[in-house]
Amino acid sequence: MNPSRTQLWLESLGDWAWPGRSATAEALLLPPSWVPAFPPRLEPAVATPARSGSVPWEGPARARGLLLGALLAALAATCCALALKGSFTLQGILGTRAPGRPAPAVSASSAPARPLPRLTILSQDGAGSSIGRASFTSAALGGRGAFLVYLPPGYPRTAAEYPVLYLLHGQNGHASAFLEVGTQQTLDRLIAQRAISPMIAVMIQDQSGMENWQNLGRRRSATYVVEVQELVDRMLPTMATRAGRAIAGSSMGGFGAMHAALANPSRFAVVESWLGYFNNLDGELRADRPVISRLGLQAFVYGAAADPVALPEEDPAFAAKLRTAGAQAQSAIYPGGHSLHKVSEHLDAGLLFAGRSLRAAERRAAQEAAQQQSAAPLSGSPLAGRSFAGTWPGWRQAGL
Repeated sequence: MNPSRTQLWLESLGDWAWPGRSATAEALLLPPSWVPAFPPRLEPAVATPARSGSVPWEGPARARGLLLGALLAALAATCCALALKGSFTLQGILGTRAPGRPAPAVSASSAPARPLPRLTILSQDGAGSSIGRASFTSAALGGRGAFLVYLPPGYPRTAAEYPVLYLLHGQNGHASAFLEVGTQQTLDRLIAQRAISPMIAVMIQDQSGMENWQNLGRRRSATYVVEVQELVDRMLPTMATRAGRAIAGSSMGGFGAMHAALANPSRFAVVESWLGYFNNLDGELRADRPVISRLGLQAFVYGAAADPVALPEEDPAFAAKLRTAGAQAQSAIYPGGHSLHKVSEHLDAGLLFAGRSLRAAERRAAQEAAQQQSAAPLSGSPLAGRSFAGTWPGWRQAGL
């Protein structure tokens, strides 16, 4: 990016707070659904003194009988515990607690999930695709969040699970800009030609401001992208894996797409920057090398030769850095300047790359899953039996 231009909003990107670098308790993933909640506590039957109007106490004989019964029950429980070779005690079997100890906490998975936003269908075109809109209260933005959704022709019958392309607009822009440049019609045509598989496209709306898609102060627009992605996976029949997600953007949205992909390398398999820039992303790219070399990353970045905002020579240079990190990255410099018209001219190239790269990522994931199932576990490896489906901190802890 050229800091000498009149675009003052590009001169200082402020303080950086990368999502995934420091997780809060609210950002931690819940336990998987197969982890059971704590079972209900069993209260032992205890004899209580008689109250007025109740059956009278039966005397010493009754007390001796209760004592004998309790001793026999304790002996039976102990025998069962020893037979099972477990570390059970009578206290554990009956569910009682030692004096002063709190009751065990209920698993977080039992907490009710936040209600999902409603997807309102706004229109449907002649090819059968639909445009919907959803809004919700965003914790990341501290206000209203919203996004538009492209649903392909035949949805939801054409696929059990759909890959998703997330699109980020430019500075002070609007999600509807992607519809204005023809995204719906282009996707309809490419899907009808079977050039790409049916996919969902989510056009995210950021709040107005001088710097979109960054975590600055209370407004955490970079985290907001992940917030929308997680909502979409709960709302729609998506392929809710890394191999099923691509992210792209134009202008400042191109920066935001690369920023989101590098800050969350276990979430997106494909990333594109259209007329974007790459300020302060080298450090994240270096940190991501182990993950990219293991999982792969498909990237396409392009600029315009007469662009007064984002220097076009940055695109091949950053593509080379991506390849050094292990990604499959392509770049291009088209004639012309910095405009939505330029995005419209090359929309076919961007959407074709996203669709074909998602298909390749899905094949790669399927092949790796088949190899893992057929291969015997490496008992001596520290990674044997480990799952790496979590977020970025988990990859670093695994040493990958």
